[in-house]
Amino acid sequence: MPNSTVSSNRSAPCRLEWRPSRLLAAALILLGLAAALSLWLSECPRAVAGPLAVAALAWGVYSAWRELRRPPQRLIVAGERASLDEWPITGLRLQWRGWLARLDFTGPDGRERRLLWWPDRLDARGRRELRLAVAVSVPARDVRSMAP
Repeated sequence: MPNSTVSSNRSAPCRLEWRPSRLLAAALILLGLAAALSLWLSECPRAVAGPLAVAALAWGVYSAWRELRRPPQRLIVAGERASLDEWPITGLRLQWRGWLARLDFTGPDGRERRLLWWPDRLDARGRRELRLAVAVSVPARDVRSMAP
């Protein structure tokens, strides 16, 4: 049959780009501001509260700046193989907290790592693609439902 098409149960690889979140950076600054304000409004002596409030606000701004400077990373999940910036990764575990997606994995150096996608960086199509790709890549566990 020259015109027949061969169907395959393989799906296209999931290709996602992780980028720093502006929402996370704003949340870090707000957290630093809230810490500074709470120190200032506490019953702590002003000589102690002032420098600590400035340090808390500075830490929030520094954390946001550091987060925004992280380089984008490209995640590819194809079947049971996965890579991050062309480096192989293993042990994918995807967790959801509302709209936040957290991907835990083992890097090529054996260290545990994670990527966190905030809603401003992962749309509905990307969330679905990630959920399906990780579900296919993780082998089923051999868990017995009854005692032997």
